[in-house]
Amino acid sequence: MGEAKEEKPPREYEWMVRPCMVYKDEHDECTSIRGRFHQYFIFGEMIDCDQWKTDYHNCYQWQKYKSEEAYDELIRSEKERRAKRLHAHYQNNVWEKREKPPENWNIPLPEWMQKEFENSYLHIRSQEMKQGAEVSSLDTRCTIL
Repeated sequence: MGEAKEEKPPREYEWMVRPCMVYKDEHDECTSIRGRFHQYFIFGEMIDCDQWKTDYHNCYQWQKYKSEEAYDELIRSEKERRAKRLHAHYQNNVWEKREKPPENWNIPLPEWMQKEFENSYLHIRSQEMKQGAEVSSLDTRCTIL
């Protein structure tokens, strides 16, 4: 019998690393005609897409060769992207952030709302799934000739 290969525990920020093809897809979308039109419409100019290409290269180097330098650069880029995306959230001083959910967050719905829900697709399908039904009686096939 072969020896069991000991797996290293994941690094602290490894969860931030996306599959490498995602970086390539993001770069392709960013540089596409549709992407450029969208950028011009939203920002009034075309944005720089080179970071996606760099991230793809670093991801590839990390996945294939376990390059520590590429990993560190990729994590730095992801942290920067995340901070930029959440900047407005953290700067928001209009809404008061909660420390915990409201005390009555899980009370039953009002009776009238429960009655409306009884005949909804989601409720019926939920009941069928609880009973183990793989295929729903609600699902129909329609053929247009």
